[in-house]
Amino acid sequence: MTRLLQHARVAVAAIALTAAPALAQDLGIAVGEKAPGGPLETLTGQTVDLGSFLGKQPTVVEFWATWCGNCKQLEPSVRAAHTKYGTTVRFVTVAVSVNQSVERVKAWQAANKLPGELLYDRKGTVSGAYDVPATSYVVVVDKTGKIVYTGVGGTQNLDAAIKKAM
Repeated sequence: MTRLLQHARVAVAAIALTAAPALAQDLGIAVGEKAPGGPLETLTGQTVDLGSFLGKQPTVVEFWATWCGNCKQLEPSVRAAHTKYGTTVRFVTVAVSVNQSVERVKAWQAANKLPGELLYDRKGTVSGAYDVPATSYVVVVDKTGKIVYTGVGGTQNLDAAIKKAM
């Protein structure tokens, strides 16, 4: 039941945000907290812990969906940030399982090639741990594993957010 409620909350918030793009703001998990790990899947079905990507270098984590309008709007900023910081900052995209399957995510990735790691949150465990309010939710984590930025929407200033983690 908890998983269903988490997915429903993400879906409702994503629909609301798609109608009117939001600016970056502090939502979800608190800035200053240690970023949690949790089980995700690679697109080939292997289990990986998000924690294995954290605490080694600055990391940008985006909670994303193939159907998310704000995610599509944010995509050029993500690509630009990856081009600028890709050698020193890790980029991890977490595909939520709301209204999409791993097969749909694979097909989208094959056609669009998001930079960095693209992982699937089949059970919503990681989305729940981050209290994700909507898709296009970005969390920036510094090299010590501390969250330095959270924001949602298609017009976030990723450059400024990443600089907080450097």
